[in-house]
Amino acid sequence: MYKIIFVFLAIMGIATASCAQQKQDANRKQPNNKVLITYFSATGTTAGAAEKLSKVTGGELYEITPAQPYTNADLNWNNKQSRSSLEMNDPKSRPAIRKSSIDIADYDVIFVGYPIWWNLAPRIINTFIESYHLKNKTIILFATSGSSSITNSMATLKKSYPELIWKEGKLLNGMNENDIREWISKLDY
Repeated sequence: MYKIIFVFLAIMGIATASCAQQKQDANRKQPNNKVLITYFSATGTTAGAAEKLSKVTGGELYEITPAQPYTNADLNWNNKQSRSSLEMNDPKSRPAIRKSSIDIADYDVIFVGYPIWWNLAPRIINTFIESYHLKNKTIILFATSGSSSITNSMATLKKSYPELIWKEGKLLNGMNENDIREWISKLDY
């Protein structure tokens, strides 16, 4: 009889430990970090990706808004004198952004989204990074693009701001919320 009780208690102990481990693993995958989804969107494509990302993460949305909005003529990459062409050809260009009341100190994880221009992040992203205190924040990039991958833009930003805590970013072209959820589940933030 004692053997049966001992075996039963051993099985219960193993089951309890297993459940506790599974619960601990689940909690690890659902961080308690406060998330901010920042993005610059010239045509609305990146804004759509940011909204999906916000739904998946529960993060607050913040649009990086240029002080002087971009016109269609400004975005004409075929015109070497267009505003976007001039900015992208000048690595020191920092287009002004509208200040907001957002307090970056309130957030632990900052997603930064942008359309890829000339295989890079638009210079307004540099303005954003340099305008806010992002040290000790986890930074995760996301982008949209008609033809480029995120690889070069991500590498360039990481090289320009090595003091920041970077996580692997993702090109979100055509991704639905389930695809984004799968990507997010693999990030450790």
